[in-house]
Amino acid sequence: MKAHVKEVLPETGLMDVIASKKRQVNQAMKFSNGISILTTRLPLYYEDQCIGAFSIFKDTTQIEKMAAKMTDLQRMKEMLESIIQSSDEAISVVDEKGNGMVINPAYSRLTGLQEKDIIGKPAHTDIAEGSSMHMKVLETGKSFRRVPMRVGPSHKEVLVNVSPIIAGGMLKGSVGILQDVSELRELTKELERTRQRLRTLEAKYTFEDIVGKSEALRVSIEQAKLSADLPVTILLRGDSGTGKELFAHAIHNASARKYDKFVRVNCAAIPETLIESELFGYEKGAFSGADPRGKKGLFEEAAQGTIFLDEIGELSFSAQSKLLRVLQEKEVVRVGGVKSIAVEARVIAATNQPLEKAVKEGTFREDLYYRLQRMPITVPSLSERKEDIYELSYYFLERINQEYGRSVKTISPPAVSYLEGYYWPGNVRELENILGRAVITMGPQEKIMEKHHLPVLEADKPAPLQLSASNLQTEGLEEQVNKIEAEAVLHALKTCGGNKTQAARQLKISLRTLYNKMQKHKIE
Repeated sequence: MKAHVKEVLPETGLMDVIASKKRQVNQAMKFSNGISILTTRLPLYYEDQCIGAFSIFKDTTQIEKMAAKMTDLQRMKEMLESIIQSSDEAISVVDEKGNGMVINPAYSRLTGLQEKDIIGKPAHTDIAEGSSMHMKVLETGKSFRRVPMRVGPSHKEVLVNVSPIIAGGMLKGSVGILQDVSELRELTKELERTRQRLRTLEAKYTFEDIVGKSEALRVSIEQAKLSADLPVTILLRGDSGTGKELFAHAIHNASARKYDKFVRVNCAAIPETLIESELFGYEKGAFSGADPRGKKGLFEEAAQGTIFLDEIGELSFSAQSKLLRVLQEKEVVRVGGVKSIAVEARVIAATNQPLEKAVKEGTFREDLYYRLQRMPITVPSLSERKEDIYELSYYFLERINQEYGRSVKTISPPAVSYLEGYYWPGNVRELENILGRAVITMGPQEKIMEKHHLPVLEADKPAPLQLSASNLQTEGLEEQVNKIEAEAVLHALKTCGGNKTQAARQLKISLRTLYNKMQKHKIE
């Protein structure tokens, strides 16, 4: 069956060849079925006359696929080279004969060797001490992990991981990754420091956590920073709730002892009968009920670190004597023992009592007082730095939001002015409590704390309690005294918002005495 060529192959160029009598060589064609070809079209002559034309076809579909694969392989090669060159790991590669093929900048930084020193050179070229692990890989076809050796002109200590390069089932070379041992050691030390801090009591705060820019606070912070690295005992003075413990944490964390223990002791919270054994430890059999093996005291626990003695004015006279020995001689004697034990713990003490008055009254040792007074730092009360109230409020609101799942953004100027008019007997701690209560009363959608959200605060300090026995029933003297005493304690606690330290100061008694009177009158 005869048909015109264009009916069979519309893309043909044979008619052009007949018309031009010129051949067309290696012309690309693509059919609708996706097949790609190269065609060469030639004129057909008879006795110098062009009588037709013919085409020679060559299928190039497979060639194009191979070319695409080659392009992909080239891209993969470039990507792999880019990864190796940009890696922070020191990498070296050798071929199947053990000659250097590739190193990266991290390798050069670690070893001090450049490409000209390694490429094309034997695998052992970079080794200062040890055997070539690349050659062991090529000999055995196995991987090796964490092999120690020294490399480069500076004899850098490294650990090497090496693995074989297998392509098409054939061993084509070896790749090695070098790790700097000094970096690993530093990481190990840091991990151990972290574990140590997790195992022991930790100082959580730094000077950055102390909020406020007032002059009074700034002076105290500067004094604390100057004393942080000095081997001197520090006495933190200030009212309850001012942040003395926060200062103690910050001083510890700014010192060379920051990776060692920070032991906190509230001297008023430990019963007087146990305070010495807790601080200085005891030998086995020292007293009934004691651990039969004996026990280290808190000063021994704080070795090389810091011990924070809060409410130091509450120490018994006997414990004060032993503390003075620790400060002077750097040693303790356990309860029931005779042997001196050397201790090296930095002491930070704190008190809200006028120790000078206690010295005059004979309840605090004068020599210990002067020993503690070498570096006194007074933490200002909130009433002395009311310009910090806005910044403190903003800081506490962020913390309260996280704790209560709220989203109060800020506090209004009228609310701040209202807070600044209060005398703050409970200081910063009381401010945080009041803000927390206010957030609880706010609606879930309210974002700004206003004055009406705050509880009623007294603008002036309340008048002292005026007691009269005229309304008391006719009773014995002891009963009347007990009633007046109980009423005075309750009034002080109510006036101070439950703050026992502040109440004790108002009553002009020690904190321990207040606890005893609360127990006596069954006041919770």
